[in-house]
Amino acid sequence: MQPVEIGLLIGLAALLVVSLILLVRLQALRRDQLALPAQLVQDMEARHRAVLTDLHAGLTQQSDRVQAQLAALQVAQTERLSDTRASVTEHLGQFQTAMLEKLIEQGRAEQSLLQDTLKGMSAQFGDRVQQLSQTVDGRLNEISGKVAERLDEGFKKTNETFTSVMTRLAVIDEAQKKIEGLASNVVSLQEILGDKRSRGAFGEVQLEALVRNSLPPDAYAFQHTLKSGARADCVLILPEPTGTVCVDAKFPLENYSRMFDDALPPAERDAARRQFKMDVKKHVDDIAAKYIVAGETSDGAVLFLPAEAVFAEIHAYHPDLVEHAQKQRVWLTSPTTLMAVLNTARAVIRDSETRRMAHVIKDELAKLAKDFARFDERMKKLATHIEQANKDVSEVRISSDKISKRFAQIERVELEHPDAASARLLDADE
Repeated sequence: MQPVEIGLLIGLAALLVVSLILLVRLQALRRDQLALPAQLVQDMEARHRAVLTDLHAGLTQQSDRVQAQLAALQVAQTERLSDTRASVTEHLGQFQTAMLEKLIEQGRAEQSLLQDTLKGMSAQFGDRVQQLSQTVDGRLNEISGKVAERLDEGFKKTNETFTSVMTRLAVIDEAQKKIEGLASNVVSLQEILGDKRSRGAFGEVQLEALVRNSLPPDAYAFQHTLKSGARADCVLILPEPTGTVCVDAKFPLENYSRMFDDALPPAERDAARRQFKMDVKKHVDDIAAKYIVAGETSDGAVLFLPAEAVFAEIHAYHPDLVEHAQKQRVWLTSPTTLMAVLNTARAVIRDSETRRMAHVIKDELAKLAKDFARFDERMKKLATHIEQANKDVSEVRISSDKISKRFAQIERVELEHPDAASARLLDADE
């Protein structure tokens, strides 16, 4: 046999021996294991009995100690409860007294504050009403004063105009008497007005005097230049829809004088009459073309004839000229008729000013109505605040009564369970 095989056999034999030894030990351990539960049960029972005995003795001793401690604790707790009840009663009395004093002071302070506030607001409203009344009276007085001032001014100017006219008429009469008395020493009007420039200046001066004596300064303008470059002798600035009315002075005296010159033959007088009509018609056409401008002036203009005789001649013997002038929207006037036109214009201006002041009065009354509306709204707000303050005072009084009743119950030791008391207070608040 080989050495290796011998070694293997030896190893197997050793392994068998070891296996047998292990089997023997395992059997012994199994026997010990089967006997072990019975021993353990016996030991556990013995130990359990010993523990129960010790536990019973300990519980008996502990029960005695606990009963003694509970008796002592009950006595001490009773004493502490007596002391606590006395202290709580004393503190509750002090707290109730302090709380009632604070509530009384707070109620007095709130009442005083409310009274002061009401007095202040009443004073403010009284001052405001007085200021509004003064403002309204002042505005009405101012408006009335302005209207009266304008009317007085208009009447004054009218009286001044008539006085001036009468004075001028008296002066003219006096001058006429002087002229008649000194006819040999004074140059005749025909000679003075023989020059065209002199006639134009005479017409412009007479026109200016009539306008200045009849209208307020802001209602006219002399030598006014239009956008087209044309310059009018005078423009009347009237309220809408009339607007700006141009007035131009023309004095066709030369041919008019020749019409009535007995020294001339009838043919020349007839020629002068035709030329006179042509002159007047040309003046009408020139005025219509230059002084009637859409969007800038009114739809008509005025031709001023400084002589009443010329105006009367046209209207008495030349109706075609009057008709032509009306078609061209040019109105022929003399000093007398121009005075009537200016008086009408002054009445229109006065009426417009009156309407404007009425509009101002209406606006002031509307402002006054707004002020009174605001005053009424603020009075309503004040009433709401006063009502709310009264409601708050009532609620504070209810809360104070509840607190007082609760203090009384505490003082009488009429205590309830906390949950029941909370539920009752919650129900009372709801």
